[in-house]
Amino acid sequence: MKSVDVSTEIVINRPVETVAAFVSDPDNATKWYVNIKSVTWKTPKPLTIGSQIEFTAAFLGKKLVYTYEITELRPNSKLIMTTANGPFPMQTAYMWEKLSDNETRMILRNSGTPSGFAKFFTPFMEYAMENANRKDLIRLKSILGKK
Repeated sequence: MKSVDVSTEIVINRPVETVAAFVSDPDNATKWYVNIKSVTWKTPKPLTIGSQIEFTAAFLGKKLVYTYEITELRPNSKLIMTTANGPFPMQTAYMWEKLSDNETRMILRNSGTPSGFAKFFTPFMEYAMENANRKDLIRLKSILGKK
């Protein structure tokens, strides 16, 4: 079965601690993700391994509701979350690399294997995800550049 694996990166002129703190806070997701409309914590704050967060998004004209579980959390380095339920088994990873005191490379990676009817749209989904991720990272850079 064909899987989706999309990796997008951007350099943000902010310290790694600033970028990682903003992105690691699920409550900020609606600010920088174009398609995410709402965020609901399913477990108590703060964010830790095992935390579950429900996202409501619009993607390819459809409303999607899915819950991510935090599976890896390394401050200022990496955050990985995996869908605990939802229409499309997916893993999202954020990785941050300090390039200098005021410059951070951020990598946003989505991977998963569509099931059911969705598997027929895998090539199109990969393209759409890459396009959306690029826009999200540009939006993130714009937001953090204003601080």
